[in-house]
Amino acid sequence: MVKLTTTYEGQLRCRAEHGPSGTTLVTDAPVDNHGRGESFSPTDLVATALGACMMTIMGIAAERHGINLVGMQAETIKEMSKDMPRRIAGLRTRLTVPLPADHPHRALLENAAHTCPVHKSLASEIDTTIEFVWAGAKPA
Repeated sequence: MVKLTTTYEGQLRCRAEHGPSGTTLVTDAPVDNHGRGESFSPTDLVATALGACMMTIMGIAAERHGINLVGMQAETIKEMSKDMPRRIAGLRTRLTVPLPADHPHRALLENAAHTCPVHKSLASEIDTTIEFVWAGAKPA
Protein backbone atom coordinates (compact mmCIF):
# COMPACT_ATOMS: atom_id res chain seq x y z
CA MET A 1 0.00 0.00 0.00
CA VAL A 2 1.25 3.47 -0.91
CA LYS A 3 -0.08 6.71 0.54
CA LEU A 4 -0.47 9.58 -1.93
CA THR A 5 -1.63 12.95 -0.62
CA THR A 6 -3.02 15.53 -3.03
CA THR A 7 -3.79 19.14 -2.09
CA TYR A 8 -5.88 21.55 -4.15
CA GLU A 9 -3.90 24.80 -4.48
CA GLY A 10 -6.57 26.80 -6.31
CA GLN A 11 -6.91 27.91 -9.91
CA LEU A 12 -7.40 24.25 -10.96
CA ARG A 13 -3.92 23.25 -9.74
CA CYS A 14 -3.11 20.36 -7.38
CA ARG A 15 0.10 19.23 -5.72
CA ALA A 16 0.53 15.52 -5.04
CA GLU A 17 3.05 13.98 -2.66
CA HIS A 18 4.30 10.41 -2.89
CA GLY A 19 4.37 9.27 0.74
CA PRO A 20 7.35 6.88 0.67
CA SER A 21 9.75 9.24 -1.13
CA GLY A 22 8.32 12.70 -0.46
CA THR A 23 8.54 13.47 -4.18
CA THR A 24 5.91 15.94 -5.37
CA LEU A 25 4.32 16.74 -8.67
CA VAL A 26 1.90 19.40 -9.81
CA THR A 27 -1.15 18.97 -12.02
CA ASP A 28 -2.93 21.72 -13.89
CA ALA A 29 -6.19 21.62 -15.80
CA PRO A 30 -5.67 21.74 -19.57
CA VAL A 31 -6.41 24.91 -21.51
CA ASP A 32 -9.40 23.24 -23.21
CA ASN A 33 -10.93 22.57 -19.78
CA HIS A 34 -10.61 25.99 -18.10
CA GLY A 35 -6.99 25.57 -16.96
CA ARG A 36 -3.64 27.11 -17.70
CA GLY A 37 -2.09 23.92 -19.09
CA GLU A 38 1.19 24.64 -17.31
CA SER A 39 1.77 21.04 -16.17
CA PHE A 40 0.47 17.54 -16.67
CA SER A 41 -3.30 17.28 -16.34
CA PRO A 42 -4.69 14.38 -14.29
CA THR A 43 -5.60 12.56 -17.51
CA ASP A 44 -2.09 13.25 -18.89
CA LEU A 45 -0.79 11.38 -15.84
CA VAL A 46 -2.97 8.39 -16.75
CA ALA A 47 -1.45 8.40 -20.25
CA THR A 48 2.04 8.77 -18.80
CA ALA A 49 1.39 5.99 -16.30
CA LEU A 50 0.34 3.65 -19.10
CA GLY A 51 3.57 4.08 -21.07
CA ALA A 52 5.77 3.97 -17.97
CA CYS A 53 3.97 0.89 -16.64
CA MET A 54 4.30 -1.03 -19.91
CA MET A 55 8.01 -0.23 -20.12
CA THR A 56 8.54 -1.11 -16.45
CA ILE A 57 6.89 -4.53 -16.82
CA MET A 58 8.82 -5.13 -20.04
CA GLY A 59 11.98 -4.10 -18.16
CA ILE A 60 11.30 -6.64 -15.41
CA ALA A 61 10.86 -9.39 -18.01
CA ALA A 62 13.96 -8.21 -19.89
CA GLU A 63 16.13 -8.23 -16.76
CA ARG A 64 15.15 -11.85 -16.07
CA HIS A 65 16.54 -12.77 -19.48
CA GLY A 66 19.56 -10.45 -19.57
CA ILE A 67 18.04 -8.19 -22.24
CA ASN A 68 19.04 -4.52 -22.38
CA LEU A 69 16.10 -2.19 -23.11
CA VAL A 70 17.87 1.07 -22.29
CA GLY A 71 16.60 3.74 -24.67
CA MET A 72 13.17 2.18 -25.17
CA GLN A 73 10.51 4.88 -25.59
CA ALA A 74 6.75 5.10 -25.25
CA GLU A 75 4.74 7.73 -27.07
CA THR A 76 1.10 7.80 -25.98
CA ILE A 77 -1.52 9.85 -27.78
CA LYS A 78 -4.37 10.74 -25.43
CA GLU A 79 -7.77 11.48 -26.92
CA MET A 80 -10.59 12.89 -24.83
CA SER A 81 -14.25 12.15 -25.55
CA LYS A 82 -16.21 14.65 -27.59
CA ASP A 83 -19.42 14.02 -25.62
CA MET A 84 -20.20 14.31 -21.93
CA PRO A 85 -19.19 13.26 -19.44
CA ARG A 86 -15.62 14.25 -20.28
CA ARG A 87 -13.42 11.15 -20.17
CA ILE A 88 -10.45 9.50 -21.80
CA ALA A 89 -11.54 7.89 -25.08
CA GLY A 90 -8.18 6.71 -26.37
CA LEU A 91 -4.64 6.04 -25.18
CA ARG A 92 -2.84 4.78 -28.26
CA THR A 93 0.78 3.94 -27.53
CA ARG A 94 3.79 3.38 -29.78
CA LEU A 95 6.57 1.50 -28.01
CA THR A 96 9.93 1.80 -29.74
CA VAL A 97 12.07 -1.11 -28.64
CA PRO A 98 15.84 -0.99 -29.29
CA LEU A 99 15.94 -4.63 -30.43
CA PRO A 100 15.58 -6.27 -33.84
CA ALA A 101 12.14 -7.48 -34.92
CA ASP A 102 13.32 -11.09 -34.94
CA HIS A 103 14.49 -10.99 -31.30
CA PRO A 104 13.86 -14.41 -29.69
CA HIS A 105 12.03 -12.83 -26.72
CA ARG A 106 9.79 -10.55 -28.77
CA ALA A 107 6.55 -12.34 -27.80
CA LEU A 108 7.52 -12.34 -24.10
CA LEU A 109 8.18 -8.59 -24.16
CA GLU A 110 5.02 -7.74 -26.09
CA ASN A 111 2.96 -9.86 -23.69
CA ALA A 112 4.56 -8.02 -20.75
CA ALA A 113 3.37 -4.69 -22.16
CA HIS A 114 -0.17 -5.97 -22.67
CA THR A 115 -0.34 -7.27 -19.09
CA CYS A 116 0.92 -4.23 -17.19
CA PRO A 117 -1.29 -3.26 -14.23
CA VAL A 118 -2.27 0.13 -15.68
CA HIS A 119 -3.32 -1.39 -19.02
CA LYS A 120 -5.33 -4.06 -17.18
CA SER A 121 -7.00 -1.40 -14.99
CA LEU A 122 -8.37 0.78 -17.80
CA ALA A 123 -12.00 0.56 -18.90
CA SER A 124 -12.56 -1.64 -21.93
CA GLU A 125 -14.20 1.29 -23.78
CA ILE A 126 -10.85 3.09 -23.95
CA ASP A 127 -8.89 2.45 -27.15
CA THR A 128 -5.58 1.18 -25.74
CA THR A 129 -3.99 0.10 -29.01
CA ILE A 130 -0.28 -0.67 -28.68
CA GLU A 131 2.05 -0.44 -31.68
CA PHE A 132 5.48 -2.01 -31.30
CA VAL A 133 8.35 -0.61 -33.34
CA TRP A 134 11.33 -2.96 -33.23
CA ALA A 135 14.07 -0.47 -34.07
CA GLY A 136 17.25 -2.36 -33.22
CA ALA A 137 19.77 -3.43 -35.79
CA LYS A 138 20.27 -7.09 -36.47
CA PRO A 139 23.52 -8.40 -35.00
CA ALA A 140 26.36 -8.60 -37.51
